[in-house]
Amino acid sequence: MRLTFAAFLFPLAACIAGPALAAPCAGRWTAAWASAQMAPTGDNALAPGMLADSSLRQIVRPSMAGDRLRVRLSNLMGAAPLHIRGASIARALRAGSPAIDAKTLLPLRFDGRSDVTIPAGADYLSDPVALPVRAFDDLAISIAFGEEPSGQTSHPGSRATSWLLKGDHLTDPAMAGAQAVEHWFSLAALEVERCTAAELIVALGDSITDGRGSTTDGNDRWTDNLARRLQADPATRHLAVVNQGIGGNRLLNDGLGPNALARLDRDVLAQPGVRYLILLEGINDIGTLTREAPVSDAEHARLVSRIIGSYRQIVMRARARGIKVIGGTILPFMGNDYYHPDARNEADRQAVNRWIREPGNFDGVIDFDRAVRDPARPDRLLPRHDVGDALHPSPEGYRAMARAIPLDLFR
Repeated sequence: MRLTFAAFLFPLAACIAGPALAAPCAGRWTAAWASAQMAPTGDNALAPGMLADSSLRQIVRPSMAGDRLRVRLSNLMGAAPLHIRGASIARALRAGSPAIDAKTLLPLRFDGRSDVTIPAGADYLSDPVALPVRAFDDLAISIAFGEEPSGQTSHPGSRATSWLLKGDHLTDPAMAGAQAVEHWFSLAALEVERCTAAELIVALGDSITDGRGSTTDGNDRWTDNLARRLQADPATRHLAVVNQGIGGNRLLNDGLGPNALARLDRDVLAQPGVRYLILLEGINDIGTLTREAPVSDAEHARLVSRIIGSYRQIVMRARARGIKVIGGTILPFMGNDYYHPDARNEADRQAVNRWIREPGNFDGVIDFDRAVRDPARPDRLLPRHDVGDALHPSPEGYRAMARAIPLDLFR
């Protein structure tokens, strides 16, 4: 039988069109881990010169699986450009240790180069790397600093151990002798790319979101517990959670970091894939009002009005980006020695919580207050939910907060 040229081409064409050469999917980048950047103060800052000619290895845990990764470094608080000699990423052997699986080690590049100079006040994304990860894999990101930053950019409340050692240790599997540092520096986000659906939940808040009272290297903040609930349910496994809490944060004034309105664009609206915002802010505004001295009833009323006004601003700006805004009720804090609240402060908290609970003000409500308060004394935390200062939840309290979140809010 004689085969024509056309007959020969037909099966060849069929092979070319087969699955092996199918067009790749249109990947979606989503933040899977992030930390709010700020200027460290006091004991949270490293001594001058510690970062110069040093390597810093930081352990992070993505809240969602992905096929490729990229890292966002930050020079937000720098007054001059910051030169990074190099960076790498690998699987960490475990949290609380600098040891990595050397077989997974990959260099990070920036526009194809091993080094990068980040302008003052800016962030810089690495080129993508092929390192498929599952949710909750521990990843080690190492940064080699050439020079001392002109201003340290940090997230002090890491509740995770980082490792600092003089010299270039980007490929060092053990980093023996490294100094333990319980802060993150110049590391703003880890983003993942995946072909399947992906959406992001950003938690914006203060130390209760940041995880004061949780376990160092334990990943047991309420946001961590929420992420585990989401990943355990196939209907919500496409959702990532990033924690943008800052200890001492306020709505109306700067505290240990910029106020919530000032950082909304950078910490929430600019996050890739964001679809939901959980807002838990206000306890520090209520507490600081009278910490130094009593104020008039008019000042109390003005505070409540201004807190509600800030909520409205955040809701309007987020909704304009198609983001669903979920309000969290403010937890009780009667008995706290730092703020020493009285009945008038409690009345302010109740007034704010009534507004949060009213239908239509937010797109959804999480009643954190109800989840952790003492039924016998509702102006106080339940003892087992209290880490001991009558303000911050214990690990059990953070679990109770996560259990109180209706997953239907995200479906």
